[in-house]
Amino acid sequence: MIRKSSPRTKATAQRERVSRVGLAVRRMGAQSVLTSEAVAARFQIHTTDLEVLDLILMREQASAGELAQATGLTSGSVTALIDRLAQAGYVERHSDPDDRRKVLVRIRHDAIEPIKAVYAPMQARMFELWSTFSARELEVIADFLTRSTDLAVACAEDIRRGASPRMRS
Repeated sequence: MIRKSSPRTKATAQRERVSRVGLAVRRMGAQSVLTSEAVAARFQIHTTDLEVLDLILMREQASAGELAQATGLTSGSVTALIDRLAQAGYVERHSDPDDRRKVLVRIRHDAIEPIKAVYAPMQARMFELWSTFSARELEVIADFLTRSTDLAVACAEDIRRGASPRMRS
């Protein structure tokens, strides 16, 4: 005899799946922070500086205002951060060709090669793992990560403004 699942059982199972995903995301986030701290310590830079380097790398260039918006740091803190990165030789300032009053920060690719080399083995192993997923699974994973990250950005902005994180559609 086949038993039908009750709606309560389906709802409970769904809550458990969502909870499992939540725990996995928290674990991944915590591990990401710990990995960044280990790499930053190796290069004797601040963890935030390392993460901002990655933000600049992903964007190819960024203004101080864009970095302040992305990080929630004050303009003075971002200026100090950029100063540290420039002094360490990781970034260069360039005038914005569209607005000469604006300064853009770009990565010095030669200078970050040692950092990239530390991440390379982990990245290769991750790509190997991710390659085991189907194209459809990768689309779902990418959508999940993108939407979750966008929501996390919105929640962080709410927290910075002193509001409680809220659901956004």
